[in-house]
Amino acid sequence: MQPFTDHVRGFAARNSAHPQALASLAREHRPLAALVTCSDARVVPSLITGARPGELFELRTAGNVVPPYRRHAVCAVAASLEFAVEQLRLPDLIVCGHSHCAAVRCLLRRRPGADLPLLHRWLAAAAGYRRPAEGPLPPGPADEHLAGAAQRHVLTQLEHLRTYPWVERRVRAGQLRLHAWYYTVETGQTLAARVPGASTFEAL
Repeated sequence: MQPFTDHVRGFAARNSAHPQALASLAREHRPLAALVTCSDARVVPSLITGARPGELFELRTAGNVVPPYRRHAVCAVAASLEFAVEQLRLPDLIVCGHSHCAAVRCLLRRRPGADLPLLHRWLAAAAGYRRPAEGPLPPGPADEHLAGAAQRHVLTQLEHLRTYPWVERRVRAGQLRLHAWYYTVETGQTLAARVPGASTFEAL
């Protein structure tokens, strides 16, 4: 914790030589894109994308989950999406999953979740990983199953996004583009699916 505290204490002083850089952020909020990704500390959106302050609207959830739209639900994810799409009018919306994702591992295991009951309830209610056509899940959390499962999980979240009326309306009007990304922690490589209708991920 101490290195973080030391950095915070000196942040304003380090930026005092270029006061307009931060002042311009106070005058307007105009990100270039929105990105939904996992809360995992190994996934650092600004590091991966090269985004500067003010350029990327970030929404982080356990397992980069986007719950399906429910009109009367009180949901931080839905509220943030509404702001990004309706207020900021962002032209691009990315869902980015990643390798070694503990949330996807939990989905594969189908454990009762007594150890992490809130996480398991969140995933069970919102993730929507399984579809009847997919057949039985793999019996364990082996890495060879995990990458494919995490990528399918990302595509499911894009399906959930399109249940939001304002998202679907802008997609159909050609005003919003949806993107599916998968970040590989150990190599730094990001893969993308050619949506809609994609089932495989390729290098960007």
